[in-house]
Amino acid sequence: MADIDMSFLDFPEDVQLCILSFLTPSEISSFSLTSKRSLSLCQNDSKLWFSLCHRRWGSKTLIHKWANSQIPFKSLYKTLSKWDTLIGFWRCSGHKNPNSPPLLFFEWGPSFITGSILAPSTGFRVTKIPFLFMGLSSRGEPIIFLDPDRRFESSGDFIEAVRTQLGFSDADLIRVVVNFIGGYHFAIEESKVYANFRWGDLEDVIGAENGSLGSPPECVKSEIYRYFANRTSPCGDRASRRQRKREKQLQGRRKWEKVHYVKIVNYSPTPSRPLQGLWKGVSDDMNLDFYLVSYDQLGGIDCRRLGDSSGPFSGYFPIFWTSNTTFIEPPFSNEEEDLYYSRIHARPRATDDSPRYTPCVQNKTISRLLSISSSYDLVIPNLTSSSANPRDGEGRIWLYEDGTFGFGFLRDNFIVDLKLVALNEQLLDAMEYFL
Repeated sequence: MADIDMSFLDFPEDVQLCILSFLTPSEISSFSLTSKRSLSLCQNDSKLWFSLCHRRWGSKTLIHKWANSQIPFKSLYKTLSKWDTLIGFWRCSGHKNPNSPPLLFFEWGPSFITGSILAPSTGFRVTKIPFLFMGLSSRGEPIIFLDPDRRFESSGDFIEAVRTQLGFSDADLIRVVVNFIGGYHFAIEESKVYANFRWGDLEDVIGAENGSLGSPPECVKSEIYRYFANRTSPCGDRASRRQRKREKQLQGRRKWEKVHYVKIVNYSPTPSRPLQGLWKGVSDDMNLDFYLVSYDQLGGIDCRRLGDSSGPFSGYFPIFWTSNTTFIEPPFSNEEEDLYYSRIHARPRATDDSPRYTPCVQNKTISRLLSISSSYDLVIPNLTSSSANPRDGEGRIWLYEDGTFGFGFLRDNFIVDLKLVALNEQLLDAMEYFL
C-alpha cells in the first residue's frame, strides 16, 4: 500500500478542532498566524473554545450555564483560568477586619464559584458555612457578593435567597470585588463602582429565564461622568478635593473592610513530607481547631494554628517547630516508649460539660517519631519566666502507621492527635451549617 502524504489541513475540520483543543491558548495563538485557514479554525468559538473550556472544567461545572450562555467561550476561558486558582483553601492574612473568617474553602458550583467558611464543629467534624458567591453576568462582568452575617444553612439556600430574595434586602448582602495579587494572594473589598446594584441584576447569573445586567444605573453613569469631568475641567482641583471628601465619607459608611487571604498550597501530606498539610485537632481549651504544618526552605518543620482573627493571640499562632527533620526509627528505647504510653489522648469536647481529656481506648501503632521544640515566649506570651526548665519546651511527634500523627510536650501529660481536613480535594467529615 502506497504511503499517503497528508498535512494537518487535510484532516476533517472536527478532527482538526479536536487536536487543537489539546493546545494551550498561547500555542493556539501561534498556530493562528500560520495561515488564513488556521486563523479561521482558532476563531471558532462554539467548537474550539467550548472544547477548551469543557476539557479543563467540564467535570467540575456546567460550561453552558455560565453567564446564561451569553458570552463567548473564549472570554469564559480567560475568566475561569483566573478564577481556577481560587479552588482550594485560603487562610486570612492580617487582622484589620474582625469579621473576616480565618479559613475559606472555594469550590465549583453549576455556574458559579462559592467560598465557604470552615469552622470546627462537634467531635472532629467540620462545618461549611456559605460566605462568598462569584458569578458572571450575561455581559461577562464579575458579580461577587458575600454574606457577612453567615445566615444560610447551605450553598443551595444562599443561591435560592438570591433567586427569590426571601425577604432579604440589598443591604443584607455586600457587593465586593476580588483583587488578585499574584497567583497565591487575593484581597476582598467592598465594590465602589456598582453602589446601586440591585437583586434583579443577578437573574442572568443564577439561571433565571429573563433579565440581564444591562447598562449601569443612570445615577451610576452620572457619577462616573461627573468624576472624570471634574478631573479635566478648569476647576478640577477643587472638584477633585470635593470628590475625595465624598469618597472618604463613603468609606466611613462601608460595611466591609478589605481582607487579604493567602493560599494554602500544600494542604495534604506527601511521602517525602508526611507531616505537611492542613490538619484538625484540639487546641488549648480542648475545642477543635485547625493546624497548618509546613516545611520551610531550610528543611525545618513549622506548625501554626489558624484561629479566629479577632482574638488577641490568634490568626496564625505558633505551636511547635523543629530544625531537625530526621525521624527516629523503631525499635524505640524504653524511655521513648514510656513517653508515649504514659499519656492520654486529648479529644475535642462534644459539649461544654464534656471532660477536657478522655483516655484513649487503643493506642495507635507508631511507625516513627520526631523531636520537636517550642517555647513559652512563642506559644504563651509573657510566661517565659514561669519555668527555668528547658525541657518544658521539648516535645515529640508520633507518626502513626495510618498516616496521621500526634504531638505532645514533656511538660504535659497528653497527646494531641491530628486528622486531615481534606483528601483528594474533598472535605472530610464535613457538614452543612445549621442556625
